[in-house]
Amino acid sequence: MNVEDKKMESNNINENQFQGSTDVIYEIPVTVTAVLGRVVMPISQVVKLGRGAIVELNRKVGEDIEVHINNKIIARGEIVILDDNKIGITMSEIIKKDSSAVDGMRGNIC
Repeated sequence: MNVEDKKMESNNINENQFQGSTDVIYEIPVTVTAVLGRVVMPISQVVKLGRGAIVELNRKVGEDIEVHINNKIIARGEIVILDDNKIGITMSEIIKKDSSAVDGMRGNIC
């Protein structure tokens, strides 16, 4: 058996090993975060914050919020009110890996 045969056999073993087991990928937990806005402030201001304090964010009412998975932006969307006093997000834009957006794709995260 030459080097190429061994390499092909090794590839076949790896491929066969993972065929049908891709379902485990769907069980990996990820952190989904909805970012309403951001602000940078010095620690001196942060320690003065108390109950009822207002922190002005860099977004306006009605602007899309960002949806992040594991600290990477994946979509933009709007906040929606759901039943039972819960909120969700209707995604209006999916961000592709190359930072471009795919318009018209809609989905919900609750």
